[in-house]
Amino acid sequence: MKINTIKRAKEVLDIEIEAIRILKSRLGNDFTKALEMMFKAKGRIVVSGMGKTGIIAQKLSATLASTGTPSLFLHTTEAVHGDLGRVTSEDVVIIISNSGSSEELKQLMPLLKKIGSKVIALTGNLKSVLSKYSDAVLDVSVKKEACPLGLAPTASTTAALAMADALAVCLLELKGFEEKDFAFFHPGGALGKRLLLKVSDIMRSGKASPVVDAGMLVSRVLLKITQARAGSATIVDKKGSLVGIFTDGDLRRHLEADANLSKRRISEVMTKNPLVITADRLAAEGMRILEEKKIDEIPVVDKNNKPVGLLDIQDLLRAGLV
Repeated sequence: MKINTIKRAKEVLDIEIEAIRILKSRLGNDFTKALEMMFKAKGRIVVSGMGKTGIIAQKLSATLASTGTPSLFLHTTEAVHGDLGRVTSEDVVIIISNSGSSEELKQLMPLLKKIGSKVIALTGNLKSVLSKYSDAVLDVSVKKEACPLGLAPTASTTAALAMADALAVCLLELKGFEEKDFAFFHPGGALGKRLLLKVSDIMRSGKASPVVDAGMLVSRVLLKITQARAGSATIVDKKGSLVGIFTDGDLRRHLEADANLSKRRISEVMTKNPLVITADRLAAEGMRILEEKKIDEIPVVDKNNKPVGLLDIQDLLRAGLV
């Protein structure tokens, strides 16, 4: 059978868009009540479902967990085969089921009430067993599925997902969840690294960060840079305070003009009063400075302007800050 695929795809999207659009008109007291229960929960938010709605339930649970609300996914069938022991009276249970009347739910709902958990339903059937036993019922029913047979969950799962996202987003805003909090739960991601990594976590120190006296000859400074496998050396005065930096760029510029460069004092050819950063600053700030000033290294100093390390762009790149 031949079909106009683009036309059919547009029809599917229209059906699913309509399913979400209708949800707006249904928002009311039960949504507010559900949100309040989630906000005040002393335990976890347990999200349950099976089949396609189970996948939506897993996504909601994952979203909650990653935005600061302890949550776990509970498969509806497994719940009545032992996993109900994971649920306590302090938990709020969200159950997603289009029909709301499966055999598993008929067994599960009275047990949840016996435990004492608050229950929120996302269902397409307001007269179902699930609706009857729930403390808040969110109507996610749809006029029709996008599936031409009306069998495969399509628009109904889209509606459930959208309502679940509405709950999760409103909850994180009620809790005052911020970007830095998100980073805490995503330390392996780029955002987490930008907001959590400090200069002290990435900077080179000790032998990897050569610090030399201003009176040292260039030849000896180059040897120390080579031994440290660094791209520069930090220059200090007799009191140990930073007075300059000598980089690969400085070396190239002075070599062109001075054949006897190796015999000169480093103080004569160093870059004086370079930009610096402190170890407690975010590594992302250091990255921004390096990019804006088009330099590769920046000395790290303490509050007395004494060197404690070196921040190198190559180390920032390896850390995944871009």
